[in-house]
Amino acid sequence: MKKRVLVLPSGDYNDLASLQEATKGIDTLILVSGNDLEHRANQHVRVIRAAKENGVKKIIYYSLQRKDDQPDGGLLGNKTVAHYITENALIASGMIYVILQVSLYTDMIPQYAGQQIQQTKTIYLPAEDGKVAYALRSELGEAGAIIALDETGKYDNKFIELTGSEAISWTTIATMISAITGDKYKYVSPEVNEFLETMKTNGTPAWMGPALKEMQQAVAHGEFTKVTDDLESILGRKPETVMNFLITVYSKS
Repeated sequence: MKKRVLVLPSGDYNDLASLQEATKGIDTLILVSGNDLEHRANQHVRVIRAAKENGVKKIIYYSLQRKDDQPDGGLLGNKTVAHYITENALIASGMIYVILQVSLYTDMIPQYAGQQIQQTKTIYLPAEDGKVAYALRSELGEAGAIIALDETGKYDNKFIELTGSEAISWTTIATMISAITGDKYKYVSPEVNEFLETMKTNGTPAWMGPALKEMQQAVAHGEFTKVTDDLESILGRKPETVMNFLITVYSKS
């Protein structure tokens, strides 16, 4: 096998000088979006600037799947506006780009559902009958690594949607957890204001209710319903199923 060397220099999204230092001698850069929603558009543009100045040839960017491409971020507001800005900055940069628009992480299902479902046996989220083509974070990462190591150029200057192999609803997830645990779980989709009030009454952090509401309303709107075979094609195998993941989380054995 051909030996490959992975170099992990350190750079600070908010420090251009450190980014300029970190991107020296790099041919291909994988850009994972920052978690500072207010500032990450500028952070990403700063990375792109530093990379271009240092002669980076290709940037692979982890963006977010979305149904509507709106400059204001649409239903998800500043959660997606930075992706829109970053994607356009990459296209304008003159560097080779690969934009990976990924679905929601399968790994986040327990966090969205909440720890309380062990007691309440109820998934309580305002997503209506919306479906998501969830994908495992590790498999999305693996796909990015495969693309980074590819020397054929077949992924260059493309938008690639990475999703799971099926889109499922919270009702289906509740049914799956019921089958795994032997207990009866159900899904309830409350009205938005009722959901926010319940979150407040339950003492959840002030930011959590609005954040969950925003994301689950996007689910209801069908932002993450589209299924593609791009992830399967890149991995060379079927992506892990939601059911198999849930077994690792909720199985009593």
